[in-house]
Amino acid sequence: MKVDPDKLLKFILEAGLITEKQFADVLAKSKKSNQEVADILVSDKLITQKELIKIEAYILGIPFINLEGEVIAPAILKIIPESIARAHNIVAFRKNDNNLEVAMVDPEDLRTIAFIEKTMPSIKILPRLTTPESIKNVLGQYQKTLETEFKDIIQSSDQTEIKHIKEGDLYEGKEEIKKAAEDVPIIKIVDTLLKHAILQDTSDIHIEPLEKEVIVRYRVDGILHDVMTLPISTALGIVARIKVLSNLKLDEHRLPQDGRFKIETNEFKYSVRVSVLPVFNGEKIVMRLLAENTKSASLDKLGFSGKVLKQIQDNLQKSSGMILITGPTGSGKTTTLYAMMEILNTPEVNISTVEDPIEYRMPRVNQTQVNAQIGLTFAAGLRVLVRQDPDIIMVGEIRDDETAGLAINAALTGHLVLSTLHTTEAAGAIPRLIDMKAEPFLISSTVDLIIAQRLVRKFAGEKEKYTLNASELANVQKYCNLEKILKILKEDKIVKPKAAVKDIEFYRPKPGKDSSDGYKGRLGIVEVLRVSEPIRELIIKRSSTREIANQAIQEGMRTMVEDGFVKAALGLTSIEEILRVITE
Repeated sequence: MKVDPDKLLKFILEAGLITEKQFADVLAKSKKSNQEVADILVSDKLITQKELIKIEAYILGIPFINLEGEVIAPAILKIIPESIARAHNIVAFRKNDNNLEVAMVDPEDLRTIAFIEKTMPSIKILPRLTTPESIKNVLGQYQKTLETEFKDIIQSSDQTEIKHIKEGDLYEGKEEIKKAAEDVPIIKIVDTLLKHAILQDTSDIHIEPLEKEVIVRYRVDGILHDVMTLPISTALGIVARIKVLSNLKLDEHRLPQDGRFKIETNEFKYSVRVSVLPVFNGEKIVMRLLAENTKSASLDKLGFSGKVLKQIQDNLQKSSGMILITGPTGSGKTTTLYAMMEILNTPEVNISTVEDPIEYRMPRVNQTQVNAQIGLTFAAGLRVLVRQDPDIIMVGEIRDDETAGLAINAALTGHLVLSTLHTTEAAGAIPRLIDMKAEPFLISSTVDLIIAQRLVRKFAGEKEKYTLNASELANVQKYCNLEKILKILKEDKIVKPKAAVKDIEFYRPKPGKDSSDGYKGRLGIVEVLRVSEPIRELIIKRSSTREIANQAIQEGMRTMVEDGFVKAALGLTSIEEILRVITE
């Protein structure tokens, strides 16, 4: 039940909300940038988000409701559990007899309505369309803030004494540490930290002991934020609780430890990777949250479009060879690999993976988890995979000489191999493989495509348009060739043919209800190096990263910086975000 883009545009045109020229411009921009018509209408300020939803509601025949500023009775609100409401942007707001009116922003989400009806067979669901602002207002009525919730927990635990164990008494204090881990307030603190992290789409939780307090930070969209300060008296209990969950040694405080555990409810499943590190004031914990039921995103949603998307799709159709994705930790390499496997995952092929960790579960894909403690390394797993009659092999990361050699041999023997490397740019993957003792002639025969990427934050809502002044132009010029970027923007018809560098329009984020800094979610900036015959010759000659990159640029490769500036000019992100990630 989705509004057809052409039907939407024609309705808006007939209603006199846009002109014939604007109608044509939106269609052209949608085809060129692969953006949804609705997104362009709102981002170009031709109509507001609220007007768009009202129009979609009218076309679909679904009533529109505005819940901004409305207070919902708790008994009605909680008919739909908070986790489902947040995950699917759907809230209950009115109930008459057996009829329950629910507000939602996605008219296609019939599966959630069916789920709610199945769990409550006596209730009939009446869907209504509303705005994201309305949903946010109602979601905020579900629960207390994190700070208030912790205040209640800590106050209720004032009578509970948590003893500190001296370093010399570690073994003798094991039972007391275990007792601290089982303390009800401590369990509530850890559970609340995890719950709020999931609600805020946090990727990592940092728990850091200082001299007089414990700082908790969440990493959201790649940026760390302080979220809570806890009394130092809770430090031992929190560490002990997380160690118990992760099956780690309670009385080991001097060595780093790694573990994992799972959080499961009826609504979500998360795998939590735990790293414990001894620091001056105790033990620091970092927990990475990995949603097990998350569906992999499509390549175009990840930031690939136009020529580079076509190059990836063409290489994915090959029956053998190697595609490499490069970038630092947290640059979205694994997410891109999964998006590729989603395309390749058909009944006609056997896909096998060796990963550390398995970040997404994929049906029909044979996924193997690395376990170095029992000798199941990437190399050991890959050695077995080639005997499992695979068509496609995904190696989570090429870390060592043996894995590199095995991956290249697999590509040579008729398999399509997908993997990642830690290099800063696409061309750097070649010298990195040579450093791993891979023969240049074998690399040139197997590697077909190398992708480098970073993640930048996307605008959350409204944004402010501006042009660069003289000092800003001089500063940006240090990082990129603005004249070349101007040429690219003209080729893509993003700016007018006679525009100068000073005429390029960029955007700044505007803080709003959805985001305090104006950003929400992330998008990839990418460069895609196709291994052509001239580049194969450079590989055999053991040419440098710069020589390979220069040849690729001559053949039309856009660098990550250039791709980033194109996306900034399209109003998807800001120059500040582009410069932040490329200078890290």
